[in-house]
Order: sequence, then C-alpha cells, then structure tokens
Amino acid sequence: MRHRPAGSASGTEQEFRVFVQGIAASLHRTAYLLCGDWYLADDLVQEALAKAYSHWRKVQRADNPSAYVRRILINESRRNWRRNKNLTVHPDDRVADITVSDMSDHVVNRAELLQALQSLPKRQRATVVLRFLEGLSERETAEALGCSEGTVKSQTSRALTKLKSVLNRGEI
Repeated sequence: MRHRPAGSASGTEQEFRVFVQGIAASLHRTAYLLCGDWYLADDLVQEALAKAYSHWRKVQRADNPSAYVRRILINESRRNWRRNKNLTVHPDDRVADITVSDMSDHVVNRAELLQALQSLPKRQRATVVLRFLEGLSERETAEALGCSEGTVKSQTSRALTKLKSVLNRGEI
C-alpha cells in the first residue's frame, strides 16, 4: 500500500481542485439564480461537486466536463424543488431580504430582476439563467435541462414575456 505524505494531494485530487477553481463561481451564480437563496445555493453546489468528485473519471471523459457538472447541479436543484414543493417561498416573501437604502439605480434594478426571476416557473427560470446569465447556447441549455432545443426556445420566449410584463408593471 502506497502512502502519501500528509498534505499532498493525488493527481486526481489536484485535477479536481483545478477544475473546481475554474467553475465554482459560475456554479454558485447559477445555483443562486435558480433558487434565490445563497445558503441553499452553497448547499446545491457542494452536493453537485461531491457527486462530480465521486464520478470524476466519468466527468473527465465527458465531451464537456463543465456542462456535465452543471447538469448535476440542475438535477440537485430539481430534487430540492421536489422535496420542498410544499414549502415554496413566494417572491413577495423575499422582499424583506433585499434592503435598498441610498444605493445606485444599478443595485435597485438588479434586486428587481432577481425578484422577477423568482416569479418565473422553475423551468423557465432555469432556461433564462442558463441562456442569458451563464451564456449557454440553446443546444447546451437543452443538454443541461434534458429537453429539446425547441423546448428551450418556447420556455425562453414565455419567460421573457413574463419578465417583461412583471418588470414593466412593477409586480414584484
């Protein structure tokens, strides 16, 4: 049995660490935009990365390892939605979490956009987050969500219509 000196990482561990350093910020942003809660987003990312690490060789062999791990994250988010569907917090319930004092219009607009995103159905929210905030193509978004490109197009269209309506009427 080989022993490693304390504190040294195997090649696999080091490869995974480098991978995580490159994708972690994007995963956290995606998770937050999907669920609207930083603490839950952290939990979702940790679950996704733990699963990715336990199947690291398979992840590495994927055509796009980042997309593979993003898919794990989305699946974790879906599991969370299913587990907590009776505990759903409505966007209006989160208004108290966002305080805006003497901040710039940019911050106010961002808070309004986040609230508007939370008003979307979960699949539409995921589509908008992946397409516009993470910059994935329709094909990549379809792969991440496990649906067709046509579904991505229709979900995106519906989501943008609803966002425009919500933001223009100030329904948030």
